Amino acid sequence: MKLLTLPKLDYEYSDLEPVIPKRIMELHHSVHHAGYVKGANSALETLAKARSGEMEINVKAVMKDLSFNLNGHLLHEIFWKVMKKPVNENTPEAKIKEALEKNFGSIPAFMKEFADAAKSVEGSGWAALMVNADGDMVITQIEKHNLMSIVGYRCILCIDVWEHAYYLGYENRRGEYVDKFWQIVNWENVEKLLMQK
Repeated sequence: MKLLTLPKLDYEYSDLEPVIPKRIMELHHSVHHAGYVKGANSALETLAKARSGEMEINVKAVMKDLSFNLNGHLLHEIFWKVMKKPVNENTPEAKIKEALEKNFGSIPAFMKEFADAAKSVEGSGWAALMVNADGDMVITQIEKHNLMSIVGYRCILCIDVWEHAYYLGYENRRGEYVDKFWQIVNWENVEKLLMQK
C-alpha cells in the first residue's frame, strides 16, 4: 500500500465560517488530520518491515494503530468533501433526496435521526450515513474512528463530533454545532458519493 498524504481542501479554512471558525479548521486539518496520516503511514511502514523480516512486531497493537489512524484519515477525507460555504436554506435535491425519502420517510425524519445520533455519541466519534450496494441506508455512530462500523456499507455523509471539531467555537455545546452543520452540507458531493459503485 502506498503511503498516504494529507488532502488539500476544496475551500479556504475561513469559508465555513460562522458555522466552523477558521481556527478550528486550521487545527483540525493541519494538526489532527495530519496526525492520522502520520500514524497510519507509521503503521504501514512497520507492517512492511515485518513482512520483509526486518523486525518482529506486536501484530495486535500495530493493527489497532492502523485501524484507528487509517479510519481517522478516511473519515476526514469524506468529512472535508461533504462541506461547503454556509447556506441558510440548504436541502438535498435530486437522487440524494429520493434516496433519503425512500429510506427514512422524509428529509426531516432523516435529519432528526442523524442529528440525534451525532449528539449522543459517547465520548469522541462520528455520526455517519452509510449505504450498501442495494441502496439501503443506515445511520450509525462510530466511536473514536474504528468502533461500531458496519461491514458491507460505505460512508457518504459524516460529521466529526470529537471535541477538536467544535470546542473552540461551541465549547461543550455539541448540539448547537450539530444543528448548524446542515447549513454547510454539500449535498451535491453527498450525491456523488451515493452514485459511486
